[in-house]
Amino acid sequence: MEFNTNEKHRKHTAEVLNYTRHMKNNTGKLYVFEGPDNVGKTTIAKAVNEIYGLSNKSAYISFPGNESNTVGSLIYRLHHDTSEFDITEIDNTCLQALHIASHIDAINRKIIPLLKSGTTVFLDRFWWSTFVYGKLSNCNMNVIKHLIDSELAAWDTFKPRAIFYLNREFIREHIDSDEQILISIYDKLFKAEQQKTNSIRIVNANLNDTISNVIDYVRNINGVPQHNKNQHQQPLIRIKNDNNSHSRHAPSSIDRLLSPTIVYDTYWMFAAERQNIFFKRLSGDKKPWTNDSILANHKFTNAYRASDRVSQYLIKNVIYNGSQDTKEVFFRTILFKLFNKIETWVLLSNEFGEISYKEFDATKYDKVLTSAIESGKRIYSAAYIMPTGGRGTQYHRKHRMHLELLQSMMKDDMPHKVEDARSMGLVFEMLRSYHGIGDFLAYQYATDINYSEITNFSETQFVVPGPGARDGIMKCFNKTSGLTESEIIKVVMELQHEEFQRLEIDFKSLWGRPLQLIDCQNLFCETDKYARIKHPEVKGRTGRSRIKQKFQPTPHQIDYWYPPKWGINELIRSGENT
Repeated sequence: MEFNTNEKHRKHTAEVLNYTRHMKNNTGKLYVFEGPDNVGKTTIAKAVNEIYGLSNKSAYISFPGNESNTVGSLIYRLHHDTSEFDITEIDNTCLQALHIASHIDAINRKIIPLLKSGTTVFLDRFWWSTFVYGKLSNCNMNVIKHLIDSELAAWDTFKPRAIFYLNREFIREHIDSDEQILISIYDKLFKAEQQKTNSIRIVNANLNDTISNVIDYVRNINGVPQHNKNQHQQPLIRIKNDNNSHSRHAPSSIDRLLSPTIVYDTYWMFAAERQNIFFKRLSGDKKPWTNDSILANHKFTNAYRASDRVSQYLIKNVIYNGSQDTKEVFFRTILFKLFNKIETWVLLSNEFGEISYKEFDATKYDKVLTSAIESGKRIYSAAYIMPTGGRGTQYHRKHRMHLELLQSMMKDDMPHKVEDARSMGLVFEMLRSYHGIGDFLAYQYATDINYSEITNFSETQFVVPGPGARDGIMKCFNKTSGLTESEIIKVVMELQHEEFQRLEIDFKSLWGRPLQLIDCQNLFCETDKYARIKHPEVKGRTGRSRIKQKFQPTPHQIDYWYPPKWGINELIRSGENT
């Protein structure tokens, strides 16, 4: 490895396993979780802290952190949106220096006082991330090494009892080149640090096993009494019922994390039955497609978002029908999604012919849409409410504001900014920066753009729950164990195969494509609705007790076709359905 600390730090690091002999008995222990993105660091660190903290003083802390009114929060915002601070460009080495500064602030202000008070600290990321991302982004590594020396000096005599290097058995052809390079850098760093520190590689193949193994390791190394350990093991794995009249199936890996209610099992049953209906209709079967009266009588989206009628129209008739120039695809996608209504797109197409940014005139589009409204037509979908922009807006009708919003995006060269973005999260942040686009819409638009060839992000890396999904999560779980709602959705997605097996459900995937984060997010929203009738005793935030929309089958069979990059259209044509 190219990186070596100075002699003082090397000496301290080499003695990491013995350093507690020279410290006071009431000093807390430090455990670090490191590794590439999307390996479960945050989920596991928070879960371990939650479980270990049942009988011990412990705390979860992350680098750089996003706690309000801290240096870490400031750096987090700067990293994700420099325009918020009127900065157009920032040097990568400078950015890593700012990360180091936030680390030192957290070390001095929070972590060391906790350790001195006897609290065990579970730290999400270490200086390893600075080194790896510095190298990946072509920073001046000589500067980076000196910066890391500064962080190590801030730790003084405090060293990790263990660094858990989390990894997964990634299928190399399914990750992009940057991810492959990042994993390679992490692997080399781990091998080098393993010679000097108590670094433990963990392949996170099963979330429950990983959490159990880490907990056992921490308890053993911290000398937790055997009777105390056993006392807290059983409650962590018992099945918890949400009332006296219902019981859940066999224990789930998620039981120790989130204490599921009966609605959690319903979540998986709903997903499977909704997908069964999808395939029965596709095969041309006649009604009834299900014996479930709730699904038979009420409207629900498909288990897979891309299978819904509007998404199918967007993919086939908007994104991939016409010029594949980045500007044109972006323009068509956002224009369609602003209204999210097939009839509005047909109206504009009939009036202007091929929809094109080159020929776009906001005034002419406004005239056509205004005329449609005045004739009694609805131009917006009822799926979600588009914001008006608030009081004091200069626009008489909100569609004019949305046309101007799209025009602003195009003038800001958003199509190419999105194309150059390195993550879906960054695309989300860029879209979110526009007035009138909140978290929900920004995530939906980022997902829709990702159906095209403009971006090619994995749908297993980033998710933002909408209001309905948050209500569904609340109904499914009694506690959060410190996990955010986005992290809970990720845990659920990762456990899908295990959960279907546990419930003995034969789930028919989308021609081999597992449920993605966007699908699991949508399923929480649909489960919230479904549970209003299935489990009326389980209340959500809104207190809604009925489902408004009744099921009405579309008159025409949909010829299903998905983004070609998914590689499933050939399977559809071959007649395979799993």
